[in-house]
Amino acid sequence: MISIFSKFKKGLQKTTTTVARGISNVFTGEKSWTDEQFDDLEAMLIQSDFGVPASLKIVEDIRDRYERGQISTSSDIYRVASEDVCSILQKNQREINFSSDGNPTIILFVGVNGSGKTTSIGKLAALWTREGRKVMLAACDTFRAAAVEQLKLWGDRTETHVVSSKHGADPSSVAFDAVRSAQAKNAEILLIDTAGRQHTSRGLMDELGKIRRTIDKIYPGAPHEVWLTVDSSLGANAINQAREFSKVAGISGLVLTKLDGTGKGGMAVALQQEFGFPVFFAGFGEKPEDLQPFNPEYYASALFNTGEK
Repeated sequence: MISIFSKFKKGLQKTTTTVARGISNVFTGEKSWTDEQFDDLEAMLIQSDFGVPASLKIVEDIRDRYERGQISTSSDIYRVASEDVCSILQKNQREINFSSDGNPTIILFVGVNGSGKTTSIGKLAALWTREGRKVMLAACDTFRAAAVEQLKLWGDRTETHVVSSKHGADPSSVAFDAVRSAQAKNAEILLIDTAGRQHTSRGLMDELGKIRRTIDKIYPGAPHEVWLTVDSSLGANAINQAREFSKVAGISGLVLTKLDGTGKGGMAVALQQEFGFPVFFAGFGEKPEDLQPFNPEYYASALFNTGEK
């Protein structure tokens, strides 16, 4: 059986290779390290989507330890960078806020088109039904018939009930019906899909706020989580998405998708350093089991190839 760490290692292989080559190119064969080399290391981390604040923090720590004589090799750089990344990601990491009063846990998914919302919902339904939880799905992307059909396919595959409506229906009304149905059917978890939208589209963004208010009105305190799905290959644009979606939907956490498809997989670090959003799941491929609970230690170790778990 493939270990969870092995999935992180395989999924982050492209980024690991990019980072390793960058560090070895900067620090190969040098007896002493210069300011220029530290600047190059900083630029390499930024280019790998670690973000400016996190990259500055990591390089500052490496430089400080070097000047104090605590490190002297490229292997030391991998180790320190891995420790720093793990520390950044663990800072706000927490457990999922599951409902504790016998009512269903409501999780609202938001994000841009193509970020992997519907697929992530399907994979989570597969994960939690395997664990014996009663899951329901809500198809609130009423603008795209294909999105509803995709969610229904996941419902059939995972034997979970899907609440949907006709094409063009008010998404808030679908959310209303789904919450009521989840309560009536004693579901443990309701996963709500929403239409993909650009964070610059004010009308569609406002609609997310309406969905959230509708849910809270009939089920005070819900949704329990609002997760932004982020395509890990998007780079700096993901920062703008997180900022704008948070304004209208109150983001409580992240699901990172497509980490296996990019050599710039530092986005988890950038988003954590910028906003403090915990990462709950990471996607490394197309299969349901390729969506894994996020583990900061595994992520950091796999990223810098610093250990076997």
